[in-house]
Amino acid sequence: MATYLDDTQRKALARLATSWTWRTQWPTWTLIVTIYSGWFGVATHARDLGLPLTTVLLALLGTWYMSLQHELLHGHPTRSPFVNALLGVAPLAVWFPYGVYRDSHLQHHDDPHLTNPQRDPESYFVSHRMWQRAPRPIRMLLMLRNTFIGRLLVGPAFAIAASGVNAFRKINRGDWRDVPAWLAHFAMLAALTFWLQRSCGIPAWVFVLGAGYGSLSLGSIRSFQEHRAAHACEHRTVINEAAWCWRLLFLNNNYHLVHHDLPHVPWFALRGVYEASRPQYIQRSGGFLVNGYSEWLRLYAFAPVAHPVFGDVSDFVHRRPLASTRLAGRLREKFIVVVRRGERHETHACATVERQANGQAL
Repeated sequence: MATYLDDTQRKALARLATSWTWRTQWPTWTLIVTIYSGWFGVATHARDLGLPLTTVLLALLGTWYMSLQHELLHGHPTRSPFVNALLGVAPLAVWFPYGVYRDSHLQHHDDPHLTNPQRDPESYFVSHRMWQRAPRPIRMLLMLRNTFIGRLLVGPAFAIAASGVNAFRKINRGDWRDVPAWLAHFAMLAALTFWLQRSCGIPAWVFVLGAGYGSLSLGSIRSFQEHRAAHACEHRTVINEAAWCWRLLFLNNNYHLVHHDLPHVPWFALRGVYEASRPQYIQRSGGFLVNGYSEWLRLYAFAPVAHPVFGDVSDFVHRRPLASTRLAGRLREKFIVVVRRGERHETHACATVERQANGQAL
């Protein structure tokens, strides 16, 4: 379900949807060809590149492929879920079946329940009951996961374990709907791993642990503090004004509030939509604005960005200010808001948009 800022934006996006670029989705088709040709090109030249460089490149392309899978499940480049699934079913990033990821991620888009570990499958919080039952080493790992470095190191392991546990719990409840997807995924993964080892000289452990785990780790940069706990659901989702390389790797999903409001907007249009209404989106996010991923690294490299318990308000979380408050000053922007029945009202938005002179996006 789309959430528009106003009627003007709704009409503007309706016009954009009739453009040649939106109708043909040529940027996404170009992306598909680029990712697949790049991934298999690196794999088939692994002996010339050497294992270390091959592993790094496959991890990078695997992360890009996961961004593509995210685009596919949101209905691009075709209107056919079946065709889009065919384009994203290959296990190039190793770990998760496309269909299982699709269903889980669409559940995550239930915005009123964002970050609630009981309702949001992508939440990095845990319930108070789970925290109380967890042994001390697990608590320490959960705290580590909420640091930037920890998210890269142990975040993927938590995600893999959670997917496996969830799959077995479904089977235990008599729900076998995901089993065909897992079996097909493992069959394709086995075939791909065999081909990589036999024809390309890439050992299975290098592909699975190096490229596969590396892809998840690199993707964890985007998801770090992508959502925060807040009373207003629109205040829970970040706007990250990242550098162009990260925008390309994550397909503009750093403008995450825009994506959650308008999940039907294709990746190549997200930045334009954000830039056209920047003050409104900053206000809508409650000032949840970040100046690139280097801000998270600088502030929370080894410090937890939030307590792992959902709803916890421990004092230590607030000892370091949020990146948005470190980055931001107050800017009053005058703009026009179109409301129901075409009425026009002038309003002012206090937005946090002052950039630090020396703060460069990572």
